[in-house]
Amino acid sequence: MEMTPRKDRMYRRNHLDKLDIAKDWLKRYTGSELSSFGNHILITNFKQYMNLFSETENVPILGLDSPMQVATSKDGITMINFGIGSPNAALIMDLLTAIMPKAVLFLGKCGSLKKNIKVGDLILPIAGIRGEGTSDDYADPKMPSLPSFRLQRAVSSTIINFNKDYYTGTVYSTNRRLWETDSEFKNYLTKLRATAIDMETATVFIVGFMNNIPRGALLLVSDEPMTPDGIKTSESDKKVSSHFVEQHVQIGIDSLRELKDSGESVKHLKFATDNSF
Repeated sequence: MEMTPRKDRMYRRNHLDKLDIAKDWLKRYTGSELSSFGNHILITNFKQYMNLFSETENVPILGLDSPMQVATSKDGITMINFGIGSPNAALIMDLLTAIMPKAVLFLGKCGSLKKNIKVGDLILPIAGIRGEGTSDDYADPKMPSLPSFRLQRAVSSTIINFNKDYYTGTVYSTNRRLWETDSEFKNYLTKLRATAIDMETATVFIVGFMNNIPRGALLLVSDEPMTPDGIKTSESDKKVSSHFVEQHVQIGIDSLRELKDSGESVKHLKFATDNSF
């Protein structure tokens, strides 16, 4: 039976909508008030990235007892450590609807799937391949997983300012963490001709798109898992962190600062969903 306007108002007063939940849960998961977040967001998987951001910007890390940690620079750039994996990537991109940021840039690590791409190289993805499964809960599996072009262009310019080069290409995102000994899966990756593999990029792109949040990614190659000697270990990751992570974080900060200072919108594509036949 159709509700009367009065009953509808009473229902909405007594039931949280999606935005209400996002606002409540963003505070719950980060231990931070919504007013403490900036409009330009860096998201990452690593405590070291948070520490570097905190030191570079001379600001405290909030939410140390919470599942996700947050730090915000004095000019309104926020970094969030959301954890590892596709479900957590989807969660943070959902929760950020509470503040609807102007840009979200994912700083993550990835494994190279190409012989010429080595540890320490940077990858600026032009698309994600949705092998993780999580994004299927948000959009048809055939929908492409794309970043916001203007955001990626800003990151490209910043990398060049650092006198660095980078690779582009597609990044395969998977929910599997221990796949390096699976020869059948490795053959599948070769056939896809993906540039790299990680666990979050495709999810960030799709959930960001579905939530109307401009999004991008800059990935640091941390291992070469297609070869036995290139599989990541705790020791090899420490070497990557000591040599390359500081610059990775700084490029991310400077990229968002360029966007923030320019005042340009990073939205560039509008899918005509409301003009369908």
